[in-house]
Amino acid sequence: MSLLRRIAGNTGGDRRGRGSVSELYRETHRRILSRLADEIDMEEVASKPDWGKSPLVKEQITLEIQAMLEEVKGLNALEINRLHDDLLNEVFGYGPIQPLLDDDTVTEIMVNGCEQVFVERWGKIEPTDVFFNNDNHIRRIIDKIVAPLGRRIDEASPMVDARLPDGSRVNAVIPPVSIDGPTLTVRKFRREPFTAQDLIALGTLSDESVSFLRVATEARYNIIVTGGTGSGKTTTLNVLSSFIPNRERIVTIEDAAELSMQQDHVVRMESRPVNIEGTGAITIRMLVRNSLRMRPDRIIVGECRGEEAFDMLQAMNTGHDGSLTTLHANSPRDVLSRLESMVLMAGMELPVRAIREQISSGIDLIVHQERLKDGTRRVTSISEITGMEGDTIQMQDLFLFNHQGFDDAGRIRGNLDPTGIQPHRSYKFDMAGVALPSDMLRSRRGI
Repeated sequence: MSLLRRIAGNTGGDRRGRGSVSELYRETHRRILSRLADEIDMEEVASKPDWGKSPLVKEQITLEIQAMLEEVKGLNALEINRLHDDLLNEVFGYGPIQPLLDDDTVTEIMVNGCEQVFVERWGKIEPTDVFFNNDNHIRRIIDKIVAPLGRRIDEASPMVDARLPDGSRVNAVIPPVSIDGPTLTVRKFRREPFTAQDLIALGTLSDESVSFLRVATEARYNIIVTGGTGSGKTTTLNVLSSFIPNRERIVTIEDAAELSMQQDHVVRMESRPVNIEGTGAITIRMLVRNSLRMRPDRIIVGECRGEEAFDMLQAMNTGHDGSLTTLHANSPRDVLSRLESMVLMAGMELPVRAIREQISSGIDLIVHQERLKDGTRRVTSISEITGMEGDTIQMQDLFLFNHQGFDDAGRIRGNLDPTGIQPHRSYKFDMAGVALPSDMLRSRRGI
């Protein structure tokens, strides 16, 4: 029995969804999907992403589906139209989640099981009426995503990170790690990358903070964007990267490529997990070390999460100014302790003071971002590291989020305002020939 026939099979039980999809619709979907399995080898389709690009093939499959739908009884016109689209998505797209991928208001898709598919819209999570026939159905969609990338997921390797052709980030977990069946999470890639003006309009940044970050990036400040999961770090990193002059050579290093660089001279590198023999892994640390031999003007690491932090600090301290990265942390001060821990993970037997000196001399700015209670993503502080005092790294806040309560819709009011403190490392602006407007950091707090 083919994989498509297995997922088309009725697994029994009440499968009524969260929306208006009826059991008759589901049964009709399973039945026609089973008939299509007699015509198409879906395992081969999953391994050949270019298969569905042939107009002749698509026309033939579409005609077959239309012929099958003419025999359907009991469904109204709207259900027939949806069934037609759903079946085409099974063959040429990513099955039940394809409409969610096509919906620009959806930023994240979370498949917790056959009947539990959630999405994030405008920072809020909500259920959908999307359904899968059974666990095999979810597995087929996962395989369709990872197979073209040369990656695999099975009991021996039950977790996988991947990306869709548009750059959307994908994570999948299957049993025995995922107890209740396969799960799939897709963080969608925006077709048109966010610009600085977009972040100002969304309230993530203020006009003054964008102006400062622009000149700081041009002045080759080493910047870390920090925050929790889903706080928007990568989006902000992408905007910061857009401030890099076009004449510079940029090397990007990511687990799954999602940065959208606008410059002409960009080298993109992506890590690789172990192969089926358990060898062949290419880690972020290996790529960071290799990038130093590629004559980069800037090194951008999508996320520092381990021993590569040591090599990143080494690069920042050996002439590769202007490097950018992100890091998970709950506060700017927490960034420093996390970096210490990650450097120790690299196996370097350095005294703590030596590590802190590397951090204080290598990192210039920490841009901290949070996802607030109302679902909005805001940069809450921009802090500059000023050096060491004894064994303690010193820092000062150049911008802080000024919380001003809630509006009538329950959204948080406030702005990212300058504190009035002038940058300690202003010599970098002079060396880069970049002017820092005298009123850019004038305090507006309390006004």
